[in-house]
Amino acid sequence: MADHALRLVRLGIDTHQEPVVYMRADCHVCRSEGFTAHSRVRVTTDSSALVATLNVVRGDLLQPGEAGLSESAWTRLAARSAQTARFSHAPPVESLSAVRAKIYGHALTEPQIEGVLRDVAAGRYADIEIAALLTAFTSAGLSLDEIVGLTRGMVAVGDQIHWDREIVADKHCVGGLPGNRTTPIVVAIVAALGVCIPKTSSRAITSPAGTADTMETLTAVDLDLPAMRRVVEREGGCLVWGGAVRLSPVDDLLIRIERALDIDSEAQLVASILSKKVAAGSTHVVIDIPIGPSAKVRDAQSAAILSRLLEQVGRQLGISVRTLLTDGTQPVGRGIGPALEARDVLAVMRASPDAPRDLRDRAVTLAGEVLELAGHCAIGRGESAASAALSDGRAWAKLQAICEAQGGMREPPQAAHRCDQVALGAGRVLAIDNRRLSRAAKLAGAPSAKAAGISLRVRLGDPVESGEPLFELHAETPGELEYARGYLDAHPDIVRVGAAG
Repeated sequence: MADHALRLVRLGIDTHQEPVVYMRADCHVCRSEGFTAHSRVRVTTDSSALVATLNVVRGDLLQPGEAGLSESAWTRLAARSAQTARFSHAPPVESLSAVRAKIYGHALTEPQIEGVLRDVAAGRYADIEIAALLTAFTSAGLSLDEIVGLTRGMVAVGDQIHWDREIVADKHCVGGLPGNRTTPIVVAIVAALGVCIPKTSSRAITSPAGTADTMETLTAVDLDLPAMRRVVEREGGCLVWGGAVRLSPVDDLLIRIERALDIDSEAQLVASILSKKVAAGSTHVVIDIPIGPSAKVRDAQSAAILSRLLEQVGRQLGISVRTLLTDGTQPVGRGIGPALEARDVLAVMRASPDAPRDLRDRAVTLAGEVLELAGHCAIGRGESAASAALSDGRAWAKLQAICEAQGGMREPPQAAHRCDQVALGAGRVLAIDNRRLSRAAKLAGAPSAKAAGISLRVRLGDPVESGEPLFELHAETPGELEYARGYLDAHPDIVRVGAAG
C-alpha cells in the first residue's frame, strides 16, 4: 500500500555483515505493524527484498516518511536514493527448530544442517540466532557425521569451482601465528614445478593480516571467477581473495559471530577449512598446524585431535588431506602486518641476504609436502625439489608472472611513523606472546592500514642488552602510533627478557 511505503535513505552506518533498518519511533508504519527494536523486518522494493534487524530512532536522524538502511542492507537490497520500500514482519524461520533440537543435545541430519545454513546465508537469521547456533554446536558437540554434514552444507550454499585437472593442490594454515606468510612462497614454488595450485585466501578477521591482505600490497586479489580461471590457465596458480568468488560464504557469517563469542571449536574449524577447499575444487591439501602456548592450537594433544578430524573428514569428502604439526612458539619472519609480511616474502623470493631464514625453511618444508602429496615427487624428495626451485629463481619468476597476470606487480608501502620498543633489562629472550604482539599490530592500524604493524628484531633465545630494540612499531598516522604505544606500555612483557632458568 502506498501509505505504508517509506523512502529509503542511505545512512552510511557500517553494521558489518548484518543488515539493519532504521525507523522513527513515531513512524506510522512502525506503529501500525507493531514493530519494536530488534524486530526482524522484511524490506521489499520493486526489484528485491531482504530481512533486516530493526533499530528505532528518536530524534532528527530521519525525517517523517523515511526509513534508513545500513551499508550492508543498502548494498544487499541494491537500493537507490529516494526509492520507496514496503515493510512487513519477517516470516518465521522453520530451520530454527533444528537449532533448538541441537541445544537440547539431539543429533542433526545432513538435510537439517543444510537447511539451517541456507537460511543463515539468505540473511534470515539474526546475529543472536547465529550465536545460539554456534553455542549449540560447541556445547553439545558434533559427531563425525555432523561435521561432514556441516562441511557439505557450507559447500552447497555457495559457489563451487571445477577444474579440468586430476590433481589440484592447496595449502592452508589453521592460523594463530603472526607473520606466518608462507602461502605466496608455497604457491610460487609449486606452480613453478607444474602442479596446479589455484589458491583462494581470506582477509584478516582477528589477525593483523590475512594472505589476501598481504598479497593486496603486491597485486590485485579481488578477481572474479572468469579472471581467476584465466590466471590459473596461464600460470598454473593464483593468489586471490576467496570472498570475490563466493566460496563457502556462510562460513564468513559464522566466523564473524564466533570471534565475537571467542569460541573456536575443532568441529567448526574443520568444517570452515575443508568447505572452502572442496568449494575451490582442491583434491590434495596440506594443512599447517602451529602449536604453541599463545598460538591458536596450544598443545600437542589438541593438535592431534584436530589433525585426525581434518584427515577423517577429508577422506569422507573425497580429498587427500595431510597435516603438518609445526612450531608455534614465536612469530615467523620479522614482519607482522600486510606490507611488512609482503616484504619478508619478497626478501625470501629474491634470495636477499637478510631474508628471514625461518620463513624460507617453513615454506620449503610445506611446499615439499604439497609436491609429495600431489605425486610430483617421491616421498622424501619434495623438500629438495622445493628448495631448488626457490634457489634457482624459478619460484620468483613464477610469483612475478602470477602477479602480472592478476593485474600487475607493485612494491608494498612503507609506514611514515615508527618507534622502537626496547628491552628494559639485559638477558635472553625467554618468550614472545603471539596474541599480544598481534593485538599491538592491529592497534597500530593493521590490516586496514596496509603499512602498519610490527617488525620483530629478536628471536627466542637471542641475547639482548638493556635498551636494545626488541621490535619496531609501524603506523600510517601519529594517532595510531600513540594508540598502539599505550597498549605496549601497559604490556611491557610481550617479549619477555630475563636470565635463562
